Amino acid sequence: MKNVFSFLKPYKISIILAYIFMFSELIIELLLPLFLGLMIDQGVLQEDVGNIVMWGGIMIGLAALSLVVGVLNSFYSSHVSFAFGYDLRQKLFSRIQYFSFKSLSNYPTSALVTRFTNDIRQIQNMVFMALRIMAKAPFLVLGGVTMAFIVNTRLALIFLVTVPLLILFLFLVMKYASKMFSNVQANVDHVNRVMQENLAGMRLIKAFGRRNFEKDRFTSANENLATSTKSTFRFVESTMPILLFIMNLSLIFIIWFGNVQSLAGNAAVGEVVSIVNYAMRVAMAISMFSFIIIILSRTKASAERVNEVLTLEDEGESEYDEAETEGNIAIKDGTVEYRNVYFQYPATDEVILKNVSFTIQAKETLAIMGATGSGKTSIFQLMPRLFDPTKGEVRIDGQAINSYAFHTLRGSIGYVPQNPLLFTGTIRDNIVWGKGGASDAEMIQAAKDAQIHDTIMHLPKQYDTRVGQKGVNLSGGQKQRISIARALIRKPKILMLDDSTSALDLATEARLLQAIEAYSCTIMIITQKISTARTTDRILLMDEGEVLAIGTHDELLKQSKLYQQIVESQHGKEYANVE
Repeated sequence: MKNVFSFLKPYKISIILAYIFMFSELIIELLLPLFLGLMIDQGVLQEDVGNIVMWGGIMIGLAALSLVVGVLNSFYSSHVSFAFGYDLRQKLFSRIQYFSFKSLSNYPTSALVTRFTNDIRQIQNMVFMALRIMAKAPFLVLGGVTMAFIVNTRLALIFLVTVPLLILFLFLVMKYASKMFSNVQANVDHVNRVMQENLAGMRLIKAFGRRNFEKDRFTSANENLATSTKSTFRFVESTMPILLFIMNLSLIFIIWFGNVQSLAGNAAVGEVVSIVNYAMRVAMAISMFSFIIIILSRTKASAERVNEVLTLEDEGESEYDEAETEGNIAIKDGTVEYRNVYFQYPATDEVILKNVSFTIQAKETLAIMGATGSGKTSIFQLMPRLFDPTKGEVRIDGQAINSYAFHTLRGSIGYVPQNPLLFTGTIRDNIVWGKGGASDAEMIQAAKDAQIHDTIMHLPKQYDTRVGQKGVNLSGGQKQRISIARALIRKPKILMLDDSTSALDLATEARLLQAIEAYSCTIMIITQKISTARTTDRILLMDEGEVLAIGTHDELLKQSKLYQQIVESQHGKEYANVE
């Protein structure tokens, strides 16, 4: 939690001013009962109009001053809380941007979204309340008790019994409530995850007719959240009647005992009135403690969740510290070498890649083929260091890839994933996203080479046509080609296409592959199509994480039975034999 609240440091002056105004308001509030008692004893009981006017005027002036300092306190409290929340969100977003895939796998998207919204809002509200009310409440209790002893020690002795007992009780409640609110936040995560999956997979849910199943799944998650929330708030709110009961008993005793002391001549009427006022203020402050407990308990749970992300020790990449690289080495040719590479995903025992070794010459085109789960995509993910090899190394231009700064390495790679992702915005935004500051001419050329320009020109607003979330209003082939254009606009040294032409017809795919030959880059293509693979310089055949064979189409037809089976499955036995 200390790390989270360190973001308050830039606002020290505003925090100090907020507390100055808060304590000014507190002092005024503590003086008013004292002056009320003096006005009764020196003015009302003595029938002295001058004292009544004097003390009454002082009280009105103090009330007006309290209004002014209260407004100023609210202003600075709001400023600090909103600025703090802004900074914390910025830092959290920046931290996640530098996460390795290993770290990201520890947090579902819904859990991170909850931290950005619900958790930070809880912390933000606590900061405001701490500057406005929370710090005031305990000092009001302490100050009220102190002033009561100043006015009349005998009447104030009751506070020495009730207040410590109530404080101990509240401490135990807060300790238990914190654990309960952690469980509530975990249930919020689960509800968000179910809801996010349903919104993202609505088409699939409708196509499979699984609406009732998903409805039951959401209902179960929602009921768990409702049950844990109700239990927590019932527990915390049950403290309020207990607190008020004890304080009201104290108040009744003070009134009774004050009457006895007044009749005995040991206490003035004004003193009794003052102490009753202090008792009421103490009761009011203590009654606020249940509200404060809720805020502190929820904030503690939220701060720990946010701090967990901020302080996560990333054992994968360390993109914060690029000083470890050997200077700003540039990628010039694009020669790629995988040397005895082994790889397994974090927190799993299964070895995905086993002793993978091959070399791709600069400007060569290599097709990678193999069954599902053979390790094709894993080979791609090692290139831009989304993951690092368990053993062995990947080299570019003869240098290990960890010799390159991240921005240099990834800035030289054009990567098109298997499932293209488009961002909400225009088609223009999605293409130029691949290269900051790209011109319209570069965008159009990349779109032409990706075979999507003509399609875009037939749209109502052409390049300014809005793309729905994840490209929902585009076909699979259109999304693939826009993603390819986004990679081509970078003019990469290494172009990686992960089965990115699967939704294209043969003619469009042929024109695309011909167009990208003009780019001065090394090309790696994961494909299941023999028609695509045979146009490349060489083909790498993968099976169960190992390199089974590498060579041209004709060479593999002669050397590899698996390749012959793939060709036969797609084109027939006669084609395989002829070839």
